[in-house]
Amino acid sequence: MLDTTRAFETPEGIELQLHVAGPVVRACAWIIDVLIRMALNMCLGLVLLLFGTAGVGFMLIGAFLIEWFYPVIFEVYRGATPGKKIFDLQVVHDDGTPISWQASSLRNFLLVADFLPMMYGFGLLSMLYSRDFKRLGDMAAGTLVIYRPSASHEYKIPPRPALPLPSPLQLGEQRAILDFAERAESLSPERRQELALLLQDYTDSAEQYADNPAEPLLRYANWIAHGTEQHK
Repeated sequence: MLDTTRAFETPEGIELQLHVAGPVVRACAWIIDVLIRMALNMCLGLVLLLFGTAGVGFMLIGAFLIEWFYPVIFEVYRGATPGKKIFDLQVVHDDGTPISWQASSLRNFLLVADFLPMMYGFGLLSMLYSRDFKRLGDMAAGTLVIYRPSASHEYKIPPRPALPLPSPLQLGEQRAILDFAERAESLSPERRQELALLLQDYTDSAEQYADNPAEPLLRYANWIAHGTEQHK
């Protein structure tokens, strides 16, 4: 598997390719959601304080509901909170299906455990040690935070002169090269080179393409995808 791409099988037996979101982008989304909740609480407080002591009580109840149910409502009905939506993230079950009330409630109520001992220390550690970047709430609820699939986006292999494989490769290894080629143009040059170096064991042209290790992989991908006939 390359980068954060994971394959999951739906209950109907369909395999989905999902891109799991890491801690950095999720932290950015969380900060935006915190700012939104603060703005909601401030607006609610300004209105309810006009009602004196009773208003203070209602303000505290409102703050409680906003703090705990803001993420649940957005995740269940929209698939993501506004902060996550800005970064094109989505919360789903482990099998890629839309998140349920029970799962969303559990993952968000366990934010208390993720926060310990301070500043989401346990949550960050669990994400770093989890292959799918799951915090404690995700592990308990069986959920994932992924990049929202785009129905209108289609990955294509950049056209290159086909280069025959230097040696026979297993299907999984060929799939890894194709995955890299399909996503190459959407990656930054630095990330593209980093991933290409990880796949360099599949090539025998490391010295020839030392300045551009992705180039032979793109040529191999064209050979795998189109065969020899298209490039005669």
